[in-house]
Amino acid sequence: MRRVVARPSRAKLLSVTSLRARSLQHVRPVVPLDFPSSEPEHERMGQGARHYLLCKALYEILRAAVGDDGTVSCDAFVYFDAANPDRKLAPDGAVKLGVPQHLFDSWKTWERGTPELAFEILSPSDAPERWTFDEKLRRYRALGVSELVVFHTDGEPGRRLRVWDRIDDDLVERVVVDERTPCLTLDAFLLVAPVDELDTGVRLARDADGRELVPTAQEATRLAEAARLREANAREEEARARKLAETERLREANAREAEAAARAHAEAERLREANAREEEARARKLAETERLREADARRDAEARLRELERRLAELEAHASRSR
Repeated sequence: MRRVVARPSRAKLLSVTSLRARSLQHVRPVVPLDFPSSEPEHERMGQGARHYLLCKALYEILRAAVGDDGTVSCDAFVYFDAANPDRKLAPDGAVKLGVPQHLFDSWKTWERGTPELAFEILSPSDAPERWTFDEKLRRYRALGVSELVVFHTDGEPGRRLRVWDRIDDDLVERVVVDERTPCLTLDAFLLVAPVDELDTGVRLARDADGRELVPTAQEATRLAEAARLREANAREEEARARKLAETERLREANAREAEAAARAHAEAERLREANAREEEARARKLAETERLREADARRDAEARLRELERRLAELEAHASRSR
C-alpha cells in the first residue's frame, strides 16, 4: 500500500500566520465565523446500530491501511468554504494523506487541505441523511475530493458499491464490476464482503482477489490471537519434538548400554567357559600325569618283585645244591 511522507502541518502554519495578523491594525473589527464541530441538539440525526458498526469498521480499516502517514476521520464536519459555514459535508470516512493522525473537532480545507478520499455509507432503513444523495454529490464536487466511495447497504447486490473519480475537475462515476474496483488513493482494492458480525460491508484489500483484507480492530485482535496460538502450538510441538528426541536419545543410550552389558556378560561367560576348559584340561593333565606316575610305580614294583622272585629262586636253587 502507498506510504506518504508527512508534510509540515498546514493548519499549524496558518495558526502562526493568524497570530501574527492579530498583532496588526485593521480597518474594521473582526467578525468571526462559527464553524461548529456538530449540529445543534435539535438538528442531530439518529443512527442505527448497523450504520454505526459499518462506520466503526470502516474507520478501523482506514486507520490500519493509512497508518501514521495520513489522517482518517469518521462523520466529522468537513468545511470547504471559508466564507460559509453551511458549505460542509460529514463523510462516514475520509482520508487526508501527508497529515499525521491527530485529534480535531472539524476539518477546514483552507487550513488542512482537501481529503483525497471520502466514503459514504447509505443506509436509509436505519440512518436518516442530512442531505439527499444528489446534494451530497454536488457538495463533493465542490469539496474537490479525488475519489468518492459510496456503499448502499440496502442496495441490490451488484450495485451496492459505487465510486466516483475526479478527472479534469469533473467528478465522474466509475464502472464497477462484481462489486470490486481499485482504491487509487490508497493503492489498494475496494470490495463488498462480510465485516465483523455484519454480513456485508465495504472492505479494503491489498490484492485484487480480496484474499488479503485490511482487518478491523476485532479482526486484528482475532488474527493476533490466532498467531499467538499458532506460535504457542509451534513452541509446544517443538518442546514435544525435543522431548521425543531426548526420549529416543535416552532409549538409544540405554539400548547401547544394554548391548554393551550383554556383550560384557557374553565375554565374561566366554572367559568363564574358557577358564573351565583350561581347568578341565589341567585336571585331565594332572590325572594323566598321576596315571602315568602310578603306572610307572606299578612297573617299578612289578620289576622289583620279579627281581626278588628271581633272587629267591636262585637262593632256593643254591640251597638245594648245597644239601
